[in-house]
Amino acid sequence: MYSHQKPLQSRRTIAAQYSPRVCNGKGLGLIPKGFRHPLNFVPKKKVTVIRAVAVPLEPSLVESAEYREQLAESYGFRQIGEPLPDEVTLKDVIDSLPKKVFEIDDTKAWKTVLISVASYALGLFMISKAPWYLLPLAWAWTGTAVTGFFVIGHDCAHKSFSKNKLVEDIVGTLAFLPLIYPYEPWRFKHDKHHAKTNMLYGDTAWHPVTKDKFDSSPVVRNAIIYGHGPFRTWMSIVHWNHGMDQILANAVAGLSLLGNFTSPMSTFTMVHHTAPHIPFKYSEDWNAAQAQLNGTVHCDYPQWIEILCHDINVHIPHHVSPRIPSYNLRAAHKSLEENWGKYLNEASWNWRLMKTIMTMCHVYDKQQNYVAFDELAPEDSHPITFLKKVMPDYA
Repeated sequence: MYSHQKPLQSRRTIAAQYSPRVCNGKGLGLIPKGFRHPLNFVPKKKVTVIRAVAVPLEPSLVESAEYREQLAESYGFRQIGEPLPDEVTLKDVIDSLPKKVFEIDDTKAWKTVLISVASYALGLFMISKAPWYLLPLAWAWTGTAVTGFFVIGHDCAHKSFSKNKLVEDIVGTLAFLPLIYPYEPWRFKHDKHHAKTNMLYGDTAWHPVTKDKFDSSPVVRNAIIYGHGPFRTWMSIVHWNHGMDQILANAVAGLSLLGNFTSPMSTFTMVHHTAPHIPFKYSEDWNAAQAQLNGTVHCDYPQWIEILCHDINVHIPHHVSPRIPSYNLRAAHKSLEENWGKYLNEASWNWRLMKTIMTMCHVYDKQQNYVAFDELAPEDSHPITFLKKVMPDYA
């Protein structure tokens, strides 16, 4: 296993995609020091230089259990799932779930509303009464509590809150009011995220920066480096306001409030869909089952966060079928573990996981999935260098 003190920069995956078919000679140079592939595909005594020739790897490195264990340790994961076979369809996965996980329970649904209202009210009370040195704790609680409102609106958008559409539209709109965001525009945008999860140019959530955009101008490059580096956990503000001129005034007026409240949501969505080994693919190469089951991350958080956020971090079943209510996600995940467990990506929140995402997952590359900013533009990437030095590296 890797030492916890080993620099994160050296922990690079050579796996181009979940099911890579080929790997070029340059890619072979990224094998972690000390790692021996079971097939010993690199001769010990004689090395042949390969020039512009694709070398098939059978089986691919990501298909090796030993290699996946090393990647998991390096990236801060509990498990990195093995590649999902191409013949498995999303319908196959959905059909394996028990029917009861799709059932709407009004009592459980309105219980989530009660939890969010009470926890949010408590948060506002703490902010109004707490001394200055306790305000960060009050903000953290309130930001997490208001994320619960987002999850309620999120269920409404997916028609998993109530059997009555009018009720869902009213509750969803009201739930989004503390977020300073209109419910309907978000709903349409979010539907695209589910329809095209991990599809390059199609997914509307977190996705890699393109090389063309990164190289477009020095000003844009610096903004991207800061936005996807030290300020990444607050980037939901930019995501929300993209193309939404009608709410610009409200967003500016409530910027400090949004900054405190949106950090948990940005962190959640970033962790769910960002990892060095999870590829974004062009539409012609995209596979729904691989993207939703094999390309979404389950992440455990402290119990109080799970309660306030209504288990939204049990995220894989939500991507398998958005019609599963939030209060049934744990039962659905248990079923997925029983039937598809070896294909799941799972983690418990830790600093190494965050450090991996914030310092490695940057610019899209078809062979490596991501290239870090400091590899492409080291002279401009001081924020990334700073993060590597100051962020903890323990899992």
